[in-house]
Amino acid sequence: MSELVTGEAVALELRPARLPSRALAVLLDLVAAMAVYVAVTIALVASTASLDEAAQTALSIASFVLVLVGVPIAVETLSHGRSLGKMACGLRVVRDDGGPIRFRHALVRGLIGVIEILMTFGIVACIASFVSARGRRLGDVFAGTLVVRERIPVARTGFVPPPPPWLAGRFSQLDLSAVPDGLWLAVRQYLTRMQQLDPQVGWSMAERLASDLAERTGAPVPQGVPPAAYLAAVVQERQAREARRAFGGGTTTATTTTRAAAANTSASAGAASASPAVPAPPADSPTAAAGAPVVPSESGGGSEAARGDRSAASREVPGGERPRTGFVPPA
Repeated sequence: MSELVTGEAVALELRPARLPSRALAVLLDLVAAMAVYVAVTIALVASTASLDEAAQTALSIASFVLVLVGVPIAVETLSHGRSLGKMACGLRVVRDDGGPIRFRHALVRGLIGVIEILMTFGIVACIASFVSARGRRLGDVFAGTLVVRERIPVARTGFVPPPPPWLAGRFSQLDLSAVPDGLWLAVRQYLTRMQQLDPQVGWSMAERLASDLAERTGAPVPQGVPPAAYLAAVVQERQAREARRAFGGGTTTATTTTRAAAANTSASAGAASASPAVPAPPADSPTAAAGAPVVPSESGGGSEAARGDRSAASREVPGGERPRTGFVPPA
């Protein structure tokens, strides 16, 4: 199975066609082409009976090349890789990157197909398909194409949970250019399945993915931010950038909301810098469970010892309890 990762960190599965289905598609195409060739030959013999033998031979060769080579190339070009046999078997010829083929791809496949299919009765094409990891014949290798299956069950895409509102716009300046597609895919798969994992295993996976993502971006994970919430916020930032790039930087409702949340976050950070810093509340409190930001007290009340006790309590893990898989840090 060949996979392509899109900007939304979604893997597109390209399932290469197997040799039996490809052989059946080629056989159907040859039967249709031979039927057309026989009809064209009979019409030429009846209409060129008065010509000499050399002219009849030239017309026969021209009709052979046109029907058995030119017509398949034209059909694959106009149908974007779907000939009569491939349509019957649910196959399609695509580029290596998953895009539709063009005339040059069909031309290379058709010309090389004359040698490896017609002249060798398909022996060379079968050997090449067996050797290739994706079942490609020589025409596919030189043209940069792949025959894939179209009639496959569509898998449901998992829902990626949004990050807490207090993380909106916090990673807008993060450099995401060095993050590979494989890591994006792993992060998305974790976020869509984290509620199905064992809490302890899920938390360790989130920490490992957050560490890998922070290493690629060059910025550490902010203190007090759960790893799952950090992953969700960075994925949302990437999706927002892809949306702005796709729509030419136009202002949409989602973009406006994100910018407003980022402005509110900046204002809250400015207010926090003017007053003493207060650590995050315990994870088992309603405020932390709801993912609400910590608002520092205006009066600055409370002693340092009390705040230290609250911070220590937030790090204690009660006996017999395991950390939950989600955006809330271990209780």
